[in-house]
Amino acid sequence: MPRRPNFRRDYGSILLGGVDEDPHRQRVRIQSLLTSTIVIAQVIGIGIAIVLATVGIPDPSFLRRDLAWVNFVALPIYIVVGLAVGAFIGTVATVRSLKWAIEDREPTRQDVRRTVRARRFLTGLQGLLWAGCALLLGIWYGIIDPDLILKVVLIVLMSGVVVIAIVNIFIDVLLRPVYAKIMEAGFRVRGSSVRSRALSAWIVGTGVPLAGIFIVTLLSAVGDRVTRTGLFVSVTVLVFVAGAIGLLAMLLFAWEVTGPIRNVQAGMARVRAGDVSKDADLVVYDASELGELQYGFNTMVAGLREQERTRDIFGRHVGRDVAAAALRQDPELGGAELTVAVIFVDVIGSTRLATERTPTEVVDVLNRFFQVIVEVVEANGGLVNKFEGDAVLAIFGAPLQIGDPAGAALLASRQVAGRLAAEVPELQAGIGVSYGNVVAGNVGAIQRFEYTVIGDPVNESARLSEVAKEAPDLPFASARTIVAANVDERERWERRTSVTLRGRSERTEIYTPHDR
Repeated sequence: MPRRPNFRRDYGSILLGGVDEDPHRQRVRIQSLLTSTIVIAQVIGIGIAIVLATVGIPDPSFLRRDLAWVNFVALPIYIVVGLAVGAFIGTVATVRSLKWAIEDREPTRQDVRRTVRARRFLTGLQGLLWAGCALLLGIWYGIIDPDLILKVVLIVLMSGVVVIAIVNIFIDVLLRPVYAKIMEAGFRVRGSSVRSRALSAWIVGTGVPLAGIFIVTLLSAVGDRVTRTGLFVSVTVLVFVAGAIGLLAMLLFAWEVTGPIRNVQAGMARVRAGDVSKDADLVVYDASELGELQYGFNTMVAGLREQERTRDIFGRHVGRDVAAAALRQDPELGGAELTVAVIFVDVIGSTRLATERTPTEVVDVLNRFFQVIVEVVEANGGLVNKFEGDAVLAIFGAPLQIGDPAGAALLASRQVAGRLAAEVPELQAGIGVSYGNVVAGNVGAIQRFEYTVIGDPVNESARLSEVAKEAPDLPFASARTIVAANVDERERWERRTSVTLRGRSERTEIYTPHDR
């Protein structure tokens, strides 16, 4: 079997920890990441606004003495207060809505609604803070110079859009552990779709910078404040901002999307390695179409697991080789003539065993008896075809042909005799071995049939097992079986006697091993 790949059950990012992480540590992790996300997004937005205000859209200028109180007093105060309010209220409100997940309990429908509202509230809070900033700064700067109002509003709104888009991308990732618990509980939750995430990345990396370039060009075309040099500087700055922010946006988008895809990819590698156990199931944590992909993978693995279980049960009932042959092609009634070796093992004194022991004890002893035979027969390439009450029929050479069925059957019979004496001393059995032509195939009706072999070797092995009950520590084999076996195995057997088996007219030469 191929080596299993490493498989870590997580949420697609090392930042979110593992699935089995302690709930307290997970709460601290989510809370810290949430606060950091809000602060970092706000700082990026403030940085973009400053760059646009000073060099991106230089005219009309903010760098004037009469605007000093706004630039160095009112604006910094609002920035600090806005950062504090956004981070504190956003974190507290979101964590409160996710209390059920932090307490590690099953979510209710109300909990799911609160979780969805928390995500919308966090996005709305960032939008409200930036809209408030646009309003206040528009008023403050407009009182001094009305020409600044349009510039202020445009810069603040463009920066705010970037902040909201970044927060949206991050919040979908940070809520993966919560989404996983919701979907594990059987609820459906819908986060941002892949299309909306791509749109957010485009807005951040392309839409806002293009809007800035358009505004600068428009101001240059309709007014005389923007010089040719100023226009060049503005466009250069906006292109630089577009490149930097666009790269960041695409990295964030790729990080968000490739996590679930890699998760499915790792799961597929594990399935290809032959593992379809419950451990191969993915944690469904994405609330978009990618979550449907994860769920679909789990459904596929569940089907494979059920198929494997059916195959295993089928193989246990009819034998693995028979099951494999039946699954390779549609089974049909009838069979083919083959040359096989047959072992028949029959318990001695089964009636006395049933009267002296309880049914449970009888079943336990028989199961140990059968276990020995199955292990030995399969180890030598044979098939245990039937359990007939307290007897066993084993075949060598069908349905899978082997090079030396007679030699394999003789070796197996010697091993069975030795192991039964050592491991199941409370039972004795007669062991008969025969060899010859049989018809091997499916017998019965089209609605219900079984694989079996029919022919003289089957009858002969059963009759030999009856005679072998006189020496239960030795298997009895017919002469034709000895002749057909390989030289090494043949030399381990010697002629014992010649008897007329029940139902036959001619005598049968019987051999027993002299060296087990």
